[in-house]
Amino acid sequence: MQYRRLGKSNLKVSALCLGTMMFAGPTDEKEAGSIVASAAEHGINFIDTADVYNKGASEEMVGRLLAGQRHEWVLATKLGNPMGKKPNESNYSRSWMMREVDNSLRRLGADYIDILYMHRDFHEENLEEPLRAMGDLIAAGKLRYYGISNFRGWRIAEVIRLCEKLNVPAPIACQPYYNLLNRGPEVEILPACAHYGLGVVSYSPIARGVLTGKYQPGQPPAPETRAARGDRRILQTEFKEESLLIAQKLAQHCETRGIKPGHFATAWVLANQHISAVIAGPRTLAQMEDYYPAVDVAISAEEEALVDSLVTPGHASAAGYNDPNYPFFGRLRAAA
Repeated sequence: MQYRRLGKSNLKVSALCLGTMMFAGPTDEKEAGSIVASAAEHGINFIDTADVYNKGASEEMVGRLLAGQRHEWVLATKLGNPMGKKPNESNYSRSWMMREVDNSLRRLGADYIDILYMHRDFHEENLEEPLRAMGDLIAAGKLRYYGISNFRGWRIAEVIRLCEKLNVPAPIACQPYYNLLNRGPEVEILPACAHYGLGVVSYSPIARGVLTGKYQPGQPPAPETRAARGDRRILQTEFKEESLLIAQKLAQHCETRGIKPGHFATAWVLANQHISAVIAGPRTLAQMEDYYPAVDVAISAEEEALVDSLVTPGHASAAGYNDPNYPFFGRLRAAA
């Protein structure tokens, strides 16, 4: 396993981070326990969950599975997405943040959280309030660090500006959606993180399974796959004919190298000097084990050029590649 500094912090994390979105959902506790044990055996020390994953059940399962080995892990969780229908059970009011951090600590069975992410950006809210709350939570010993997730580049800069103005600790990590089918973060997000010293922990390196090559162009998705289940996020982003064709071309190249396409895709993300770690989000032990070889795959200059020829740097693989959970504002018409 490789270990990398998380941005300009002195914290070292494994290049692969174990994502637990499937825990307590499709993945039961026995399978999750096997995944955690395997990850630890392979040197992974970084685990990621969120309060909203299966409405807190993922955090509870992670807490049980890390019992007795808590200090061997860098434990990250998130808040911000709705945990209930009441007005102050989401977003970033100080009231909710203080309450929900205590809820997460209880569910995790932990005394502190290593990294707490703001799960998404809410443009209608001020940022000063959550940043002050983060500083107070660190001072109280409930957090070691914090990060931001799914923030645009200019909002990252605004967070850093406000931290300097308010004299509160700055975030150490950013969690964007980045893979070789979605290269948009190369334009603003990754350079902003590099400039301000944030480590980048990107998610979905295999584009929700598309870059494994398992989806065939012109054919319906196999049963039990995410696309077959009608998941709108994959259907509006990765599951496009252009992207499926790119995945097949990469699969053909990988066959000549004797490696799996998913290993190549994950290694390609890790080969970017701005990346601290990538999140592997397995549903099964077999899927987790299939991530490990990616750490040892080298990407040549010729292969970088191959990817550039398939997906233009700074762009997505297809038009309309927008995650419905994190939409763009689009064109705003001037008043007549």
